[in-house]
Amino acid sequence: MKTTLEITAEPLPRDLAFLGESLTAFNDGDVGPSDRKPLVVFVRDEHDAVVAGISGYTAWGWLYVQWLWVDETLRGKGIAAGMLDAAEQEAVARGCHGAWIDTFNPIAEKVYRRQGYQPFGELPDFPIGRRRVFLQKKLS
Repeated sequence: MKTTLEITAEPLPRDLAFLGESLTAFNDGDVGPSDRKPLVVFVRDEHDAVVAGISGYTAWGWLYVQWLWVDETLRGKGIAAGMLDAAEQEAVARGCHGAWIDTFNPIAEKVYRRQGYQPFGELPDFPIGRRRVFLQKKLS
């Protein structure tokens, strides 16, 4: 079989879908089905506009919080904590035993630590001058 190596910043959606489906099939055969499901929490204002939110998923008994954002005018008011609580409760209802999140923002790290998340790894200079920290929490 002759192969070629391709590098692209604009992959075809069908190629990305194939890659994801192939890896999922491999992982399902290796460790069992992930039961991956999206988990999203939104906070909306009186005009129904999103002013804060979490986007992530549950899989293999874990909640992964990929994105957490709070509008600047609402920061420091416990919104992130409330969203994390809601996401964690839903994750527990789905059978999850743990949660993880990562950040390179020192303020966000403090918020996550106050919520009971503990560091388990970090990447220095990601981005340059900061460190990306990975945190986890046991869910009950």
